Amino acid sequence: MDTEFLQQYACPGEQTVSWQDSWLQYCGRIDRDREDGALMVYPASFVQIRFTGSSIKAVFTNIRSYWISCMGWILDGKQYRGDLADEGETLLTLGENLGEGPHELCLFKRMDSCHMALFHGFLLAAEGELLAPEPLPQRRIEVYGDSVSAGEVSEAVEYCGMPDPEHSGEYSNSYYSYAWLTARKLGAQLHDVAQGGVALLDHTGYFNEPNARGMEWMYDKIQYHPNLCEPKTWDFSRYTPQVVIVAIGQNDSHPEDYMAKDYDGEASRHWRAAYSRFLDTLRGIYPQAHIICKTTILEHDESWDRAIAQVVAEKADQQIHYFAYSNNGRGTKGHIRRPEAEKMAQELSGYIERLNETYGFWEA
Repeated sequence: MDTEFLQQYACPGEQTVSWQDSWLQYCGRIDRDREDGALMVYPASFVQIRFTGSSIKAVFTNIRSYWISCMGWILDGKQYRGDLADEGETLLTLGENLGEGPHELCLFKRMDSCHMALFHGFLLAAEGELLAPEPLPQRRIEVYGDSVSAGEVSEAVEYCGMPDPEHSGEYSNSYYSYAWLTARKLGAQLHDVAQGGVALLDHTGYFNEPNARGMEWMYDKIQYHPNLCEPKTWDFSRYTPQVVIVAIGQNDSHPEDYMAKDYDGEASRHWRAAYSRFLDTLRGIYPQAHIICKTTILEHDESWDRAIAQVVAEKADQQIHYFAYSNNGRGTKGHIRRPEAEKMAQELSGYIERLNETYGFWEA
């Protein structure tokens, strides 16, 4: 599927821009080794374009598991949202009646793998032209996390500190996740390997219940939702972060909060050993990176933070760090809303910059 496929959606005179065009700029774990489009799976993954002309549209095929499927975009500094059809193709109008330009657009995935969005390309006005993209930042961050890292329910700002309202995914927006907010504060690229409900271990957490899959299985996948696709392995050589954030430990108490019940019991010791092995795995993949281990401000028993801090201390590795927010584990009963995520990002970005003052990893 290329310009011929796009042409069927074009109005007379509109230009097609294939997803394979070299002047498009991608960021995130996006599968571009396909013949039919760029498959966007993870939250905060995006494609950017600079152009002139009075209009721009995008063509997608949606692959949905649950909730509504929303895409987001920033056009000339203003944010928008558009919904994809539950299945099949969608033509999204991203901008109309635009001025002369130049224009800048960032089209991003708001949600986790509750759906996968297959991007086919853009349609530009007849008079439009593609422009060379600005280079992506040299600073690079990778986050391994759950729904909080994905920005789930982040737009429900009336519910700060409260349980979540009923929703169908419409409040989820990775742009307001602490992960992407932190990256923007630091001027860094982000790969947000985040999935709602995920825990560290298989058979725990909420993701893909009753056959729950954990981060130790998901971490190396470019596509992974068992209901939507055959798993496909990610090529880690395509992106090398200087900072890796591991934000796991929230959903691990489901279906049993064994860390709180018996910190020295067999299940708790098994989890700490698995967490230690996961850090070893990441250290092996990214030997130069600094790894920051943490949870979030969403309510949970402090034993999980104790466990993470213990593993980090036992490793005694100057490139592995433990971080806690000022209101860690007690900040809210629901998902983190935009104002709460802003505060988290302020604290986390400040911590990362202080680490950099000591270790100088941004310049490495």
